[in-house]
Amino acid sequence: MGTRLEKLVERFGGRLVGDGAIEVNAIAPIDDADGSQITFLSNPRFRSNAARSKAAALILAPADDAEIGPEYAGARIVADNPYAYFARVAQHFMEQHAFRAVPGIHPSACVDAGARVAASACIGPNVTIEAGAVIGEHVLIDAGCFIGRGARVGDQSHFFANVSFHAGCEIGRRGIIHSGAVIGADGFGFAREKGAYIKIPQTGRVVIADDVEIGANTTIDRGALADTIIEEGVKLDNQIQIGHNCHIGAHTAMAGCVGVAGSAKIGKYCTFGGAAMVLGHLTIADNVHISSGSMVSRSILEPGQYTGFYPLAKNADWEKSAVIVRNLATMREKIRELEKTVKRLTEKPSDTK
Repeated sequence: MGTRLEKLVERFGGRLVGDGAIEVNAIAPIDDADGSQITFLSNPRFRSNAARSKAAALILAPADDAEIGPEYAGARIVADNPYAYFARVAQHFMEQHAFRAVPGIHPSACVDAGARVAASACIGPNVTIEAGAVIGEHVLIDAGCFIGRGARVGDQSHFFANVSFHAGCEIGRRGIIHSGAVIGADGFGFAREKGAYIKIPQTGRVVIADDVEIGANTTIDRGALADTIIEEGVKLDNQIQIGHNCHIGAHTAMAGCVGVAGSAKIGKYCTFGGAAMVLGHLTIADNVHISSGSMVSRSILEPGQYTGFYPLAKNADWEKSAVIVRNLATMREKIRELEKTVKRLTEKPSDTK
């Protein structure tokens, strides 16, 4: 099932150079693409690879087209953001080959009579939907999912197999939640008395806006009293922990194994590298970018790139550096005493009068 290049340009924009009647049926990497596929160049370092590519067509930026366009044998689509253009073309081909779910409720699903499920939704095997839940139009709930009491799933959302979406939680339109994710489990809230822990009931919800994607085995805890909020366009990778009462701003993205402790407020358009950690009750401004493995232990009120870890080193060198760091306070005091001694010894007699 091919698509003519001219149809891609009609749909996604860009400037076509070459034969618009050429058909492509998939998108592939520069070095692997063949005459039935389209590829893309988003990094100028790979210009030479792109010029030699055997793909039927190449998506590239105007600057790259000026450099290698004449060398490339196939057709070209010139776009300001080739990577985003590639993403949209890839979605197009995925839609063409996607499995077409048949609306309806599988016989093995358990749907409470008090739940509302749109006729266009597809409810898979062994799904449980409790009383008061609302499932929107064209929603796809795969096998083994749990939808709790009063939960709401927005139109065109997709829950992959074995998602747990607990009571009262909400997700907007076009949400994607991957397998094993748990949305709305109790937050980690306890009061301590005489060495024992007293559980604090977690009565808030998780409220997720439109166009949010949540990775496999990621967990988002419900609020203790107020709600945990995930704004529109947020992208969470696999195995992320979002604590209770957090607020994640629109279009923020987090890579795998990020941990955010309770009541942290994170701004819009932020990024977090893999395994970054954020302590609780902190505020992070819009457009803050945290490097992988960093520990955020204080609020960040200005946008920018932040990093908090030692560079990788051989273990023996790292241990030596750790000893130096541990003794910095003592070394500082010794340096201060030396400075006083040097000043006293170098002072002229007249300076002391």
